[in-house]
Amino acid sequence: MQNAKDSFYMALRTRLAVLNPQRTILLRGTTRPGILVEEAEAPFGQLPNDVYVLRWLNLGVDAQLAAQMAADECEIVYSTAGTQSFGGLDRGRLLSAMDEEVNSMLQPYMTPKMNYNAQPPAAFLTQVFWEPPAYTPVVTLRDKLSRSAKLTVYSYQEQGE
Repeated sequence: MQNAKDSFYMALRTRLAVLNPQRTILLRGTTRPGILVEEAEAPFGQLPNDVYVLRWLNLGVDAQLAAQMAADECEIVYSTAGTQSFGGLDRGRLLSAMDEEVNSMLQPYMTPKMNYNAQPPAAFLTQVFWEPPAYTPVVTLRDKLSRSAKLTVYSYQEQGE
């Protein structure tokens, strides 16, 4: 399932860079699109604001099909405290803008499955696909608003995986 998870992340990262090139994060001295995979980064004391954090939650496999299909639940967590120039009073608008970005990043609900361990990345024969997200209610914690979107990502297991 790692190739499917990598392909999903890279698809969202590429789509975000096109949708909103200003949404970036500085990690380990490198500026990149503002989306990261929690399990691939050093632990956070507190999740960063104004970026998307992907969490992989549950893995399932359906071996009853002609080809084995794996499914992994993904949670996209994001939050904002608004901007300093507005004293944080724009945090609702910024969270709504992030909601719209999540919707846009996820469409279309598929991407080619790639092997990112190869250089250059090599394409598999199948696609990675996912369902529309289910959003959680907004959570207010002091000056921060946060939300998450949960969805399931599916992939057929191919020979060599």
